Amino acid sequence: MAEKQMDHPNINKNIHPPMVALMFIVIAYFLGRFVPTPLVAPPILRGIGFALTFIGFLFGIGAFIEFRKARTTLDPHGSVKQLVMAGVYRFTRNPIYLGFMLMVIGLPLNSGLYWGLIISPFFAMTMSRLVIEREEAYLEKKFKEQYTDYRSKVRRWL
Repeated sequence: MAEKQMDHPNINKNIHPPMVALMFIVIAYFLGRFVPTPLVAPPILRGIGFALTFIGFLFGIGAFIEFRKARTTLDPHGSVKQLVMAGVYRFTRNPIYLGFMLMVIGLPLNSGLYWGLIISPFFAMTMSRLVIEREEAYLEKKFKEQYTDYRSKVRRWL
């Protein structure tokens, strides 16, 4: 019974990756309102922002599909039944978090704000420290060589 209780990543229950992404998007808009950048985003960059947002959404959908096929949880606080390495997981170990990062960059950029691009490294660092490193430690402990082999072949972000 004690082993089953420990079969999950050691991620703070108050940290929810979609909320972290939303927080960074709100920060980007807040900064855009109160600390405007001197450069105006041309229409092509706004279009790129829209495309990045859409691609980020597609990464999330792709990950969702693979998790459903594997019949395992999407909950970063939950117990994983099997390692997912197919679909978008062939290109990135964290397609959902990569998708969130593309949205952190894309949504503000689509609104003419560069702040999403500026703060995206802080988003990546926050997600790595608070979530990804803990998920990876859990997966390595649970799946051992299968996970270390996968990790050696597929990058964390892209």
